[in-house]
Amino acid sequence: MTVDSVHVLATPGLDRHASYVALSRHRDQVDLHYGKDDFADRDRLVRTLSRERGKDMASDYARVPEPIPALQPRRGIFDGLKLKVPNFSVVPERVNFDGVRLKVPKEPLQPVAPSPEPTSTAITAETREAQLRRERTEALKRHAKAIDSIYNARTHGGRESSEQLAELMSARKAFEDLRPHGPRDAEAAYAKDPSLASEAARGSANRAIRALQLETELRTNPELRSDRFVSRWNELSASADRHYAAGDMDAHKSARSAMANMAKSLERDPQLESLLAIRKAQLGITMMDSQRKLGAQLAFEHGLDLGRGRGLGL
Repeated sequence: MTVDSVHVLATPGLDRHASYVALSRHRDQVDLHYGKDDFADRDRLVRTLSRERGKDMASDYARVPEPIPALQPRRGIFDGLKLKVPNFSVVPERVNFDGVRLKVPKEPLQPVAPSPEPTSTAITAETREAQLRRERTEALKRHAKAIDSIYNARTHGGRESSEQLAELMSARKAFEDLRPHGPRDAEAAYAKDPSLASEAARGSANRAIRALQLETELRTNPELRSDRFVSRWNELSASADRHYAAGDMDAHKSARSAMANMAKSLERDPQLESLLAIRKAQLGITMMDSQRKLGAQLAFEHGLDLGRGRGLGL
């Protein structure tokens, strides 16, 4: 540390090294003080502060060995252990069944009747589920047969009979009881592809089941229904134009009839109609007519007849 002014008190313990340190801590002034009790005169002071004395080091001192304590004899792990052997008297050996008393009943025991085997009528949860699947499949086939019979009657220019309508109502109820919304989803699939009903009516229901599952997903997911409607509409529109250019008027009319059914279906589905209202351009609607509903706008833009289509309308 360095300061402006320093006062140093000389003692007999100083040497040239300590004096140098003490007398070099100032910036401006240093004053050296000493007492005559320690230094008789100035010359004695100078000799003391000028003497050379090296620093003490550990190697400057002889190492005094420490006394080694006398070794004590090691004790064994059993030193001091005293064993006492008890004086046991001889005890006779007992066998496993000593002291066991058996009580024999006066009357002979009656044989225990075996537990009854599970009857074949006991139905496990898995068996019940398998049975329900079979019942749902049969209900789907019955419903498809009723639908197909009505389709056939209308295809040949006739009308469905009262017996056919009664069977359809009964088949719908049976199917609905086993599979909620099943008739509605199935009929939506059949309206798009009537061949599904014919196949299921003949016993081949795999395609109809897959189509029904898709319709269920479309019904429960409005956005997906909207996407599917736009995609299907554009497919039918392109198909109608393609068949018209090829001169296949029957296929052309069939595609346009399917488009008319789709447009008419919006009258019964306000939720889907509201979702499609912002997608008019994707459906080929160029004129913004707020007076007409979306189904009527589609029919007007594409020149479709919204009269009696192939839908059941029941």
